[in-house]
Amino acid sequence: MGLVVRLLPLPKTYSCSFFPKPMESSLGTVLMLMLVATTAAQYSCNCPTNRRATCNTNSGSCFCTLLDSNREIDCSTLTSKCLLMKTEATRKQPRGFVRPEHAFVDNDGLYNPDCEDSGIFKARQCNQTDTCWCVNSAGVRRTDKSDTNLKCPELVRTNWIFIELKHKEREPAFSESELKNSLQQVFQTRYMLNPGYITEIEYKPPFIHVDLKQNKSQKVPEDVDIADVAYYFEKDVKGDSVFPSSNTFNLSVNGAPLEIEKILIYYVDEKPPEFSMKRLTAGVIAVVVVVILAIIIGITVLVITNKRRTGKYEKVEIKEMGELRRTQNS
Repeated sequence: MGLVVRLLPLPKTYSCSFFPKPMESSLGTVLMLMLVATTAAQYSCNCPTNRRATCNTNSGSCFCTLLDSNREIDCSTLTSKCLLMKTEATRKQPRGFVRPEHAFVDNDGLYNPDCEDSGIFKARQCNQTDTCWCVNSAGVRRTDKSDTNLKCPELVRTNWIFIELKHKEREPAFSESELKNSLQQVFQTRYMLNPGYITEIEYKPPFIHVDLKQNKSQKVPEDVDIADVAYYFEKDVKGDSVFPSSNTFNLSVNGAPLEIEKILIYYVDEKPPEFSMKRLTAGVIAVVVVVILAIIIGITVLVITNKRRTGKYEKVEIKEMGELRRTQNS
């Protein structure tokens, strides 16, 4: 009997889609990473220092402009006070209503400023009207109001900002050293201020005094301006922060909240302001009038008193002379 051997066909081989080839796997990974990176860039395109900014990506880069404006801003630092005020004034104007021809608003606090291309204030401001005045580098009026013929030859720098705070009453008071350290950290980290410009922090419970000083010769282009810092800080304290809502303002001392009730900011310029006496405020005029009246009344009382005393002496002298004559006649 012979041996019969049957050769069976070898099974076919199949490629499985669940196990891509090495080249296809690498390409898919790269495409996925690019998609994730693009999506992340779109979501991360925002302005961390100004919530009133609109940001968009262009060719993979993030560009931010002020609301209601095409002015591009640098979100790596604080936005200038002039541009912030301009945005606020523009947004607070009523839409759809025509202003009466001769209507005007005396708005020394918030007005619609004219800014240089660099973002700083122009030396002369008119608030879109025919009434003009000169301002300092903080945008604060430093002259009387006049007409459009007013000349402001230079933008005088504010080199000293005096901040006065009052916190809610508490017992015991904060530790002075801890309070100073906390405020120093806030100005340095939140507002990116060089600590060398924070020259003094005083604490006399419940009052706090902060001095910011920055001369023109000291400031380098990378430094934030103390006027911008003070404006950001004031907006934070008053609950109208310029920062996005994700960047909350938490002022505390060693874990205890530092609740500010009142804030006053004073500006000191390199040159004294140029206000005339005729533009004194009503309060100052009232004080001057009271002082003048007090002086006049005092002089009047003194004159009357002296006259009465003189009259008494004259009567006594006449009486004595009459008695002397009667004695001589007798």
